[in-house]
Parts: sequence; structure tokens; C-alpha cells
Amino acid sequence: MSKLVTIYGGAGFVGRYIARRMAKAGWRVRVAVRRPNEAIFVKPYGVVGQVEPVLCNIRDDASVQAVMAGADAVVNCVGILAESGKNQFDTVQAEGAERVARIAAAQGVARLVHISAIGADADADSDYARTKAEGEVGVLEHMPEAVILRPSIVFGAEDQFFNRFASMSRFGPVLPVVGAETKFHPVYVDDVAKAAELALTGHAPAGIYELGGPDVASFRALMQQMLEVIHRRRLVLNIPFFVARIMAFGFDMLQAVTLGLFTNSMITRDQVRNLANDNVVGEDVKTFADLGISPIAMTSVLPDYLWRFRPSGQYDAIKESAKNLRT
Repeated sequence: MSKLVTIYGGAGFVGRYIARRMAKAGWRVRVAVRRPNEAIFVKPYGVVGQVEPVLCNIRDDASVQAVMAGADAVVNCVGILAESGKNQFDTVQAEGAERVARIAAAQGVARLVHISAIGADADADSDYARTKAEGEVGVLEHMPEAVILRPSIVFGAEDQFFNRFASMSRFGPVLPVVGAETKFHPVYVDDVAKAAELALTGHAPAGIYELGGPDVASFRALMQQMLEVIHRRRLVLNIPFFVARIMAFGFDMLQAVTLGLFTNSMITRDQVRNLANDNVVGEDVKTFADLGISPIAMTSVLPDYLWRFRPSGQYDAIKESAKNLRT
């Protein structure tokens, strides 16, 4: 019988790429999510019955244990960018990660891959970065042979970074950003999935890997590159951090006083704290090079999915393809 992997958050941005790769490798894939009916799209990743979405709440021991039963390997992709309702940084990224590792150890799971993030730091001002670090500690406490992947900002067709700002660029001559000079090390989502696959199949030594693509660029430079791809001219306007903190405080308070009826999807105070720090691969750490992976550059991928934000949408993409063929 083929091996079984349980992927917590397997219908999310990174998780779905790992699920697809593991199905292609012949594994049975159990995609653990809060809303299985919204994750039906993962089933065609394999043959009938090979990939199945199942109900799971990472905040609950019994739920995590039930979907892990019989698994040969486990991946935890669950994370949040902003708190909402019961989904708090501590309960999801710290306690949830520790719970998965603790139950995996108790069930004798052979391999565990945990998706963390560059910038994870127990002493960070940001709750996001702090709980990412606490989650790593919890994982290694129970599964010291685990593989922890720390990607920088992840890009790909379903990303919430380039897609979001490309959409914003359609509504005015100015594109506001917070931390325009903060540096990022963007990494292609399928390269992260490839690293996870190597770890799950026993081809990556245990340890922490920081994952970044071939290029390091400031937030401003990334936005300018994105604007070039979508054929729009916009002023990339830096919002000073003191102004951003005031704005974020207002949005956070509005979410609090409305008891969650308004969800702060603009910018939170914690995100402002995160944006004050560069998000790049560190020195003397394991990287893609240690996995034998050559990461893909943004220039090879962005046009494939950002074309829809061009003024003429698909017609611009068709014209560009025809031009490339002529040359």
C-alpha cells in the first residue's frame, strides 16, 4: 500500500502545492482543513480516492489526532497573517504547531515538516514572528528530527502579495506601501513545495532551512517590477511608519468594537511591526543550495498570472506572446 501523508492546512496557498507534489509521487494525501467542502478542488491532484479533504481543527487534540491516524508523514502548513475570532497567533502558530508535533511523536510518525517563516524570533516585537519561533521550539521539543522550512514572502498564482497590490493598482495613480525600503527575498511557492517533498521522502537532512529566491529587493522595487509586468504606471508612495501605526490602530480598534463584524484586512499593528524588519535569508544557515534546488526567479512566473491586471487583460497577454514568437 502506498504511504500516507497528512497535510494540515493542505488546501492553503503552500499546502495545495505540497499536496499536488505528494500525490504525483504516488502518496495518499489527507488534506486536513476546517472546511472540507471548500477544499474539494484538491481531489483531482491524484486518482480517485488518492487525495481527500478531511475536517480538522488544529486547536483541538482529538481532531488533530483523528486525521493523523495511520500517517507515515505529517506537514503543518497552518498559519495566519492576522488574528480573528478564535484564530489567535498563540493558539494557531505556537500551540497548534506544538500540538501537531506532540501527537505525531506519540503516534510514531516517521517524518514531520513544519512551515515557519523567515524572521521567526522569540524576542520579536511582532506577535506573528514571536509565535512562529515558539511553534518551532514546540516542534523540535517533540520531533527533534523534523525539517523546518522558513520561506520569505511566497509568490505564485494564488498569492496574497502581488495579486493584492496588482488589484489595488487599478483604482488610482498612487500605490501606497508601508516600509518601502524593507528588503524581501521572494520565493516561488512550488520551490517551497519541492523542499517539503524532499523532506517527506527522506532526501533532506533534519534542520531549519531558510528559503529565498534568486533575488533580494526592496518592497518598492518589487512593486515597480509588478507594475512593469501589468503595464501600469503608478507612484509607489511610502507611508511613514508612524502614520502606518496610527492607521493600523484605528483599523484594529474598529475590528474590536464591532466584535469582528469588520475584519481588518487593510493593515494591522502587528504587520506594521513586521514590515520594519528585512525579510531575507540569513548567513550561515541551510538554504535551497543544501537541498540541491535552484529557485525560480520572479521574472519567469509573475507574467503567467498577473496578466489579468493589465489594462486590456488577456488581450495584452496574447499580444505579448505573439511579439515573443516573432522575435
